[in-house]
Amino acid sequence: MNRLHTVTLYGKKDCCLCDQAMTVLYKVQASVPFVLEKVDLASQPDLLEKFGEQIPVIFVDGVPAFRYRVREDRLAALLAEPAH
Repeated sequence: MNRLHTVTLYGKKDCCLCDQAMTVLYKVQASVPFVLEKVDLASQPDLLEKFGEQIPVIFVDGVPAFRYRVREDRLAALLAEPAH
């Protein structure tokens, strides 16, 4: 059985780039299944300090993949690889 990738978006409320990234993530998820996690940096002060205003940050399987914007084609290509 194939394991699903996990995509994690680190962002916060009232962040238009975060909203745009979520739209792309949902669009890709409709054709390529993956586990989607969203972390609100307002509840994670250590991560908020780490990422600062450089959000959203998107990780695929724990590895940083995107910052600010998600490229739909690149995300689909990453998700086409087997999950580890």
